Formats: sequence, structure tokens, C-alpha cells
Amino acid sequence: MKRKQYTRIGIIILLFVIQILFLLAIFRENAHSYLLAILVASLVLLVLYTYRKGNLHADGHEFESYKIAVWVPAGSVCCFFLNQELGLGPVLAAALTGTLASLLTYIRWHKAYFQHLPPAIYCGAFVGMSDASVATDVTFVLTAGCFTAIFLVVSKSVLKGIGGKPGTLAFLGVTLTYILIYIFRQ
Repeated sequence: MKRKQYTRIGIIILLFVIQILFLLAIFRENAHSYLLAILVASLVLLVLYTYRKGNLHADGHEFESYKIAVWVPAGSVCCFFLNQELGLGPVLAAALTGTLASLLTYIRWHKAYFQHLPPAIYCGAFVGMSDASVATDVTFVLTAGCFTAIFLVVSKSVLKGIGGKPGTLAFLGVTLTYILIYIFRQ
């Protein structure tokens, strides 16, 4: 029981730190704008309040099935291809990837399995939205998609009902991949 609690608390702390670092990076890039500084400070306070007072997890610790999570890298590669290779842009590529994923729910055989695929594929689409200066090739996107899939598996019952979870997990996967590549190139 304690191990599951520590896992859940660790995931919540990790996500919190990543979200705060992301907001601070926005502030750092735009420090000359007082309006943006007020907005970022407000967002930081709201994130703190949500983590402190909100019900961020379901009772019991569940894990997403790895059979579903393997589709996260597929969604990331699909969106990357549409974004970078076909030049559709990140938003249109993610929208098209999500729309195509939603059509999987109409497959009749193994319907219960296909009902769970669109959220995983759409989570991967957030990885594929990465800028070409960050996601330089398919290997990067596939690696980041795999890390994001792992985060999706272990965070099933964390941040239930909170918007932005797939994007946050994708951001975490891309950031981890970028940091590892940076470390190994040094």
C-alpha cells in the first residue's frame, strides 16, 4: 500500500514541477511584459491551489494497460509525419491525428479495445507537435513517444478529471528525451 502511495505522490510532484518550470520558462522569455508576468504568476498560484486542494487522483492506484499505451508512439510518429513531412503545421496535424484516432471506435471486432485507443493516440499527437528544432527526426519522436507512453501507464489514476494531462505527459516525454540527448552529446 505504501509503495502505491509513494508512486502516486511522486508522479504528482513530478508533474507539478514540470508545469511550474514550463510556466517559469514562459515568464523568463517574456520578462519585459508586465501583463504576462501577472498572468504567469496567477497561473502558478492556480496550479499550486489545484494541487493543494483538488482531488487529483482516484481511489486505488490503477495502471493504464500497456496494450493501449503502445499506441502513444504511433500517434506521435503519425502527427510528426503530418506536421514535418507534409507541412500541415502542428495544430492541423494533431487535429487530423486525433480525428483519425476517433474513427477507430467504429471498428466492430474487439470494440472494447478500440474504444480506449483514441486518448492514447491523441496523447502521442502532442509529442508529434514538437518544433523541428527540438524534434529533429523520427527517432527523437519515437523515443519521446515511448517515454510518454510509460508516463501514461503509471499515471492512470493521477490527475483524474484535470484538463491538460495528455499534453503535460507529452511535454514530460519530450523534455526527458531532449535532456538525455543533451547529456549524451556532451
